[in-house]
Amino acid sequence: MTATSAPDPSDDPPAKSRRQYDNSGRRAQTAKTRDQILDAAADMAHEFPSWDWGDLTFRSVAERAGVGARSMYRHFGSERELHDAVVRRLKEEAGVNYDDLKLEDLAEVTSRTFAALGTFPESTRSGPGTTQPALLAEHRMRRDALLHATVPYAGDWSDEQRTLVVAVLDLLWDVPAYERLVVQWGLDGEQAMRAVKWALDAVVAAIRTGEPPAGRPAADS
Repeated sequence: MTATSAPDPSDDPPAKSRRQYDNSGRRAQTAKTRDQILDAAADMAHEFPSWDWGDLTFRSVAERAGVGARSMYRHFGSERELHDAVVRRLKEEAGVNYDDLKLEDLAEVTSRTFAALGTFPESTRSGPGTTQPALLAEHRMRRDALLHATVPYAGDWSDEQRTLVVAVLDLLWDVPAYERLVVQWGLDGEQAMRAVKWALDAVVAAIRTGEPPAGRPAADS
């Protein structure tokens, strides 16, 4: 009796290869369109005479970017989401990042922030503070980053003492401080930056050596 041999797999007809869809081109186009929209929106933000972004709408940005309204909704769920993305784009342009901010980085971050102000109209820089939710959220993020940066040196300070010193740091690297030095004192940008850096370094040195601001006097003193 002859043993039945196992079938040779090579005798089977070749399996029909499935064509895998390559969507890398679509992803690249999607990213390109998003960048196109953000470029247009950031350009508009640089042109506004104030920090009021009420005119930074889906319609106006779509017209500037040369895209359809559907593209705006495809990339951004709301105008607030668009504004948040524009804030991130402006920070990228300035080379500013608050992630894991260290006290020793404050002067450099402040220098980049002030340098970026030169790309905005003077009325924007020296005008009243913003009420735009995206920009207010950015301010809160910056204050939180400052507070976090002081913790390694001021962990045993009172909440009031930490608040006082963070408020001073926030004041020094904020737009109005720079503008007052330039407009009211007639300093050029480089002089204003050196003055602010000196003050920042002095406050940072006090924090690092454990010299907190005076706390609130006791009620019975």
